[in-house]
Amino acid sequence: MSRSDFVTTTRLVIKIGSSLLTAGGMGLNQPAIADWVAQMAELRRQGVEVLLVSSGSVAEGMVRLGLKVRPKTLHELQAAASVGQMGLVRTFENNFQQHGLHAAQVLLTHDDLSDRQRYLNARSTLLTLLKFGVVPVINENDAVATEEIRFGDNDTLAALVANLVEAELLIILTDQEGLFTSDPGVYADARLVSQMPVSDTSLDTMAGESRSGLGRGGMCTKVRAARLASRSGAATVIAAGLSDNIIAEVMAGAEVGTYLVPGIGPLVARKRWLAGQLQVKGRVVLDEGAVRVLTSAGKSLLAVGVRSVLGSFARGELVSCIDENGREVARGLINYAADEARKIAGKSSAEFEAILGYSDDAELIHRDNMVLM
Repeated sequence: MSRSDFVTTTRLVIKIGSSLLTAGGMGLNQPAIADWVAQMAELRRQGVEVLLVSSGSVAEGMVRLGLKVRPKTLHELQAAASVGQMGLVRTFENNFQQHGLHAAQVLLTHDDLSDRQRYLNARSTLLTLLKFGVVPVINENDAVATEEIRFGDNDTLAALVANLVEAELLIILTDQEGLFTSDPGVYADARLVSQMPVSDTSLDTMAGESRSGLGRGGMCTKVRAARLASRSGAATVIAAGLSDNIIAEVMAGAEVGTYLVPGIGPLVARKRWLAGQLQVKGRVVLDEGAVRVLTSAGKSLLAVGVRSVLGSFARGELVSCIDENGREVARGLINYAADEARKIAGKSSAEFEAILGYSDDAELIHRDNMVLM
């Protein structure tokens, strides 16, 4: 993907850092937030789906509580986040309403994305919000997250959200122009890196830690985030959030910031992930018609084409789809637990409610969550 391809992007994640959102720690930067929201609203009018990952709850909470130094203890950080989140949510909702849009607060912890069922639930919620034309405003659930389940920084969270919804582009807005060859505050000959493959190991020596004291990230976390995002094929641009019309400039393919190029496209990346990185928990045996539909027509797997279900698995875990001779045809993330799948095997989706007492996904495995073997 080249920068000129950004104009065809249909879904992107935008991450805005704490120092930008809180005017360097002096309270929410209301003019800047209004400007970013206006740019995002214009993208929505153009049919682009936008998800915003917002830092700043702790920093805003510090201002409201009169704290001059970022707290170090977990309970103090959680208290500051709880207070600050109120201001962030109100500000974004008010600004999006000025453009006839709604925002939705989504708070996540690492467990929400590592547990397969919660992962699928989070994905379904975000995609449904996008379908309704809502802009999800996503943050780590700082008020309840423990050290064991923290993302560590919102750059990482933004990358995982890009993976979750299969966004094509991740834009990380920061207080720097982008990634430099060395620290521009120390070395006069430091040059802005315009473009580089995200896999290039020299990126690690260029990145540095945060100097603002407000956030948990630095340029090194942004490089790590770009590599995480690239797993699902998303490109990443790191750019100066306070530059004029910066989001629109990036989307227009302008040579701004640092473009970290993913090595593979989103479809290939997702299929590789499904095929090789998750442990298969069970098997479903398909009839001849289902095998033909999967391999020739690229359709989702419906329960009506399943002859039997083998093994024990939960909703969202990886299962192998085999033909009646035991040959693996495909594998994917299943929408029903093993006991439920056995009950609906061979049945049409219209019968699910009568059999299970509820009706959820019509597909046993959706084609977007499946790879042919």
